Amino acid sequence: MSEPFGTRLRRAMDERGPLCVGIDPHASLLADWDLSDDVAGLERFSRTVVEAVADRVAVIKPQSAFFERFGSRGVAVLERVVEETRAAGALVVMDAKRGDIGSTMAGYAEAFLRKDAPLFSDALTVSPYLGYGSLAPAVELARESGTGLFVLALTSNPEGPEVQHAVRADGRSVAATVLARLAAENAGAEPLGSFGAVVGATVGDLSSYDLAINGPLLAPGVGAQGATPADLPAVFGGAVGNVVPNVSRGVLRHGPDIAALRAATAAFADEIRAAVAAS
Repeated sequence: MSEPFGTRLRRAMDERGPLCVGIDPHASLLADWDLSDDVAGLERFSRTVVEAVADRVAVIKPQSAFFERFGSRGVAVLERVVEETRAAGALVVMDAKRGDIGSTMAGYAEAFLRKDAPLFSDALTVSPYLGYGSLAPAVELARESGTGLFVLALTSNPEGPEVQHAVRADGRSVAATVLARLAAENAGAEPLGSFGAVVGATVGDLSSYDLAINGPLLAPGVGAQGATPADLPAVFGGAVGNVVPNVSRGVLRHGPDIAALRAATAAFADEIRAAVAAS
């Protein structure tokens, strides 16, 4: 892979719009599509989403847990989803939120960021809460393979602030420290660094945080979780041009009809483009 993830992501966002569609095949959505909660239902759901939108959005984000719960057969479906998504031209961000130390972290990185791995993805979500330095094996492999990372920084779950807003001895919060480390990873990268942050679109006032990390900001929470595309400029300020809003249920609830999935995707993409252009 000759170009780093940040370069490829910037181009995809410019050409296809800054939208990420999540593939979250949890039991309730399978039921909504009148599909069985088994491997057959999982495959029908996931590959329908890929067929509907992978040729028209910048990013697809499969949630690994919903495939892993079916064991090796579910992981085999995930492998096909990754392959078909990339063949259709979308980038794959694997939402696995891995985080560990030493050789174990290296193993997780190799599972998703090594070029010949069955689950090779364009980027991986990771957790820094064993210390940012614990991510070093993933950072190193990402640089080597031209892939990227999205590091949890300011998540929208209610339990997040007890860790992310905790203040270190130097007076800086844990989340601010993560953002600063990412800015350092991306220093000098053009047009966009490959090391991004996960920042929820529903977390509220972010004016006290420096989101100018020269990298992408993966923003869950748009759609069913309450945030709208019009909210993005107020939440992300001057960094809104590097935001990749993730929509899952807001699109997926329109399935299994492919035309309806495409229409919902197009509507979100248009609203996001308009909001960013007006900022």
